[in-house]
Amino acid sequence: MNDVKNADLKRKAGEQLPLVFSHDAASGRDDLLISERLAAAVSIVDAWPAWPSPVVVLAGPVGSGKSHLARIWRELSGAVDIHPELGSEAAIAAAAGPVLFEDADRLGFDDNALFHVINSVRENGTSLLMTSRLWPISWPVLLPDLRSRLKAATVVEIGEPDEALLSQVIVKLFADRQLYIDDKLVLYIVNRMERSLNAAQMIVERLDRLALSRGTKITRSLAAEVLNELGNSDSAD
Repeated sequence: MNDVKNADLKRKAGEQLPLVFSHDAASGRDDLLISERLAAAVSIVDAWPAWPSPVVVLAGPVGSGKSHLARIWRELSGAVDIHPELGSEAAIAAAAGPVLFEDADRLGFDDNALFHVINSVRENGTSLLMTSRLWPISWPVLLPDLRSRLKAATVVEIGEPDEALLSQVIVKLFADRQLYIDDKLVLYIVNRMERSLNAAQMIVERLDRLALSRGTKITRSLAAEVLNELGNSDSAD
């Protein structure tokens, strides 16, 4: 009995080892997996600086790929990150060149500061890209002039990833780690996971670390364990 307990303790300790490796997951434009739900957002990023309006908002749920596209655009345009708060120099940065404001609905902003950023962008011929889970019409904006400016922005919606895209993403994430798993196992994971790119990354990372710590292959039972651990109630089917 003691031997069983000791073995279990060793296994648990092994699982908790900080097995951190550099996998250099590709995240550039050429590595972007494009599906129908992403096509419009990718097109607007690729079209810069010939945008239909100087202010663009990418709106979509958590894990939909907004941050990935924002990073691509930042590299393409040379944009700097801003957070339009009271007393910030965001409007000055917007006058000098393209600016990026991520998670606008989550981080919040000062109405006047964002209004001056948008004015600065319009007056100086630069660009502003914002990301948000919600459309600007749902933001808690009290300043009428800012509300008017946001109505003139180009909003591109990104939907939740479908099964085909999630499958491609999981295969790619494993390939980034020089791991190749069976298509049936990929489908098993996709059918039971949260519909987000963030969830895909978490699952692959956890599976890789757990398999390494136990010295085993990535199997269906291991995937079920990880999915259950991450709160997927149907993962044990």
